Amino acid sequence: MDLIYNFASLINTKILNYVFLNNTVLEYLTALGVFVLGLVILKIFKMIVLAKVKKIVNHTITEFDDLIINTVDSVGGPFYFFFSLYFALKFISIPEIIPRIVYYILLIIGVYYVIMGLQNIIDYGFNKLAKKRQASEQSKFDPTVINLFRKISRVVLWGIAIVIFLQNLGYDITALVAGLGIGGLAIAFAIQNILSDIFSSFTIYFDKPFEIGDFIIIGNDMGTVEKIGIKSTRIKTLQGQELIVSNKELTETRINNYKRMEKRRIVFNFGVVYQTKTEKLKKVLEIVKEVIDKIELTDLDRVHFNKFGDSSLNYEVVYYLKSSDYNVYMNTQQEINLAIKERFEQEKIEFAYPTQTIYVNKR
Repeated sequence: MDLIYNFASLINTKILNYVFLNNTVLEYLTALGVFVLGLVILKIFKMIVLAKVKKIVNHTITEFDDLIINTVDSVGGPFYFFFSLYFALKFISIPEIIPRIVYYILLIIGVYYVIMGLQNIIDYGFNKLAKKRQASEQSKFDPTVINLFRKISRVVLWGIAIVIFLQNLGYDITALVAGLGIGGLAIAFAIQNILSDIFSSFTIYFDKPFEIGDFIIIGNDMGTVEKIGIKSTRIKTLQGQELIVSNKELTETRINNYKRMEKRRIVFNFGVVYQTKTEKLKKVLEIVKEVIDKIELTDLDRVHFNKFGDSSLNYEVVYYLKSSDYNVYMNTQQEINLAIKERFEQEKIEFAYPTQTIYVNKR
């Protein structure tokens, strides 16, 4: 019996010490064991440990911990396979090119998952910001700039990933970055006008000189802001056409934003004929005051008989409108004008219009 046991041990020893492609069978078995053990440990981590942690975070109030766990859980089989294979190959002697290829594949997969995880975190932050802005701005919310930031962050992340990969390939990153910097300056100089508009859109987004729905005046143009884009802002004018203004121009000029007014100060003038008696002139003051006081959105400031004109006795009226909406202003002014005209007809008071009287002396 001992003879058989010794013989079996001798055979096993010979088999395990048998050399094939510069490695013994024992070394191959060790590498295989490390590979399988690595897969098993990673699978246990994902199926048991990670699953329990996921159940715990599902009962928490915050969403960020769910994001982190889901990001870790998204790491798939290819990473587990090449991660275990990379460490298993260290136990056998093989051509250097094979471990290097496995390392590069593992690096690509690892960087991919890291960048995707960071991208998910950044997207989570931008989504939270977008929801917050949408809740505060409601119908005026425009996600254009947030989406631009999201795209820029992705480009930056993948640029960093490429630089890391090239560095591991042995390239001189310093020279590459310097070259990219010079090339970037050349490109920036070539498209400086476009970049100025883009950076101006950031200024408009964060500084908020106006928002969608605001009525603004820019020089001789006026209208309601309909869209704030990356390069330009679109304004619907009172005439109905769409006015497109570059964002750079909007940040370099004075803008009157009537949407931000709590009250609109209105001044208007009219005149009556010189033949109007003094009693009627005093009556005009009462009529205008009564008309404006009846309108809920108005506060009368003053009404004065202020000037002897060339062909009229002139009045100046000042009141405040409790609305910044231009259409509300026009509707209110129309209501005032019609009411004054109606009362003047009842009191037989005549509006003045340009006339010229010629007196001829007879000798």
